[in-house]
Amino acid sequence: MRRLGRLLSGAVAAPLLVWCAVAPATAGDGGRAATAEVAASAAQVPPGVTAGVAVFDRQTGTYTEQIAAGAQFRSASVVKLLLALDFLWNRGPDHSIPDADRARLEPMLRSSDDTAATHYWRTYGRAAIIDRMVGRLGLSDTAPPPAGYEEYWGYTALSARDTVTIYRYILDKAPAPVRDFVMSNLRQSTRCASDRFDQHFGIAGAFERPWAVKQGWSGDFPDGTCGSPARAASATADRATGAAPGARAAAAVDLVRPALHSTGTVGAGDRAIVAVLTLHPTGTSYGKAYTDIGRLTRSLNVPGAERPSGTWFGTWSEFVNVRRDPSTADVPLRQLPAGVEVLVECQTRGQVVSVPPYTNEWWAYLPQHGGYISNIYISSPDNKLPGVRECDTP
Repeated sequence: MRRLGRLLSGAVAAPLLVWCAVAPATAGDGGRAATAEVAASAAQVPPGVTAGVAVFDRQTGTYTEQIAAGAQFRSASVVKLLLALDFLWNRGPDHSIPDADRARLEPMLRSSDDTAATHYWRTYGRAAIIDRMVGRLGLSDTAPPPAGYEEYWGYTALSARDTVTIYRYILDKAPAPVRDFVMSNLRQSTRCASDRFDQHFGIAGAFERPWAVKQGWSGDFPDGTCGSPARAASATADRATGAAPGARAAAAVDLVRPALHSTGTVGAGDRAIVAVLTLHPTGTSYGKAYTDIGRLTRSLNVPGAERPSGTWFGTWSEFVNVRRDPSTADVPLRQLPAGVEVLVECQTRGQVVSVPPYTNEWWAYLPQHGGYISNIYISSPDNKLPGVRECDTP
């Protein structure tokens, strides 16, 4: 019987693979300066998405991608890089980190812990932290949160090119203990963030390791479900990034539209620095934003990057469980963001799953999740996915 996914329409249907021309950002001189570069860019920005992109090749010392690279976005959790660097600044020749701070900094960098970020924001001067780091690193587009939002570190203004500057400092100028501490934690980025949002979008989904990432998200997204089959009690991404629910846009920085950012390094020796900052139409689901930033990131010219093998498919339904085996017998490994696109490596027959009046015995293996989902939740015209090989028999 044909699967349910083909017949669904509206909110549960998988988004179409349609691209549009890159439009320069409207905010800041970075948008104007990048206009000439857009025509030659390999980037494919999905419809409705506003993007600031910079890809820097450390081997050649040149940019391979720039789109509105100087446009300001609210930083969301990407500002945690500056919070960590400010704390580590001038801490002595050995840059030893007290145990209590290590216990905060590691989850802040690996799992985007917000309680730790708030601790450093309030303890070390709030906006003064941003002012110090702007001067120290020579940042041109970074600014503290606007008036009225001084408590919200996630409203710090940041651009793609300033993000590249931050990583260039960490990799090329920071004392070795600082560089090693920050980068080792970014390499250990957890799929499930502290607020139970899946943070392995963008760079982490587009490329094989080695990579190191610091992600950011801000908006009225549904509750996070990563890492547990139970729905979170309440954890909007606004609170997750130090944002104020219902905030208005201030100056050139949009504080309203959902934001999703992927930043970090890709390739052996951290060859490429990648910064992808995005805004999405109001009301965009987390799964849709996750999918769109993934498509944009996969389209970029990133030197030294290795692309994962497999085929990308859309999914439908909320709280789709990823299972260790092609069966519902085990406790789920995690749940997928609603409607997110997934990479399928292979498929195999397993337990029959029924969503009346439809049934399907085929399961897809998702290498980036280390488990299976029933094909009944993948948007495809047939039970068996076209063009996908069968998994090898153990």
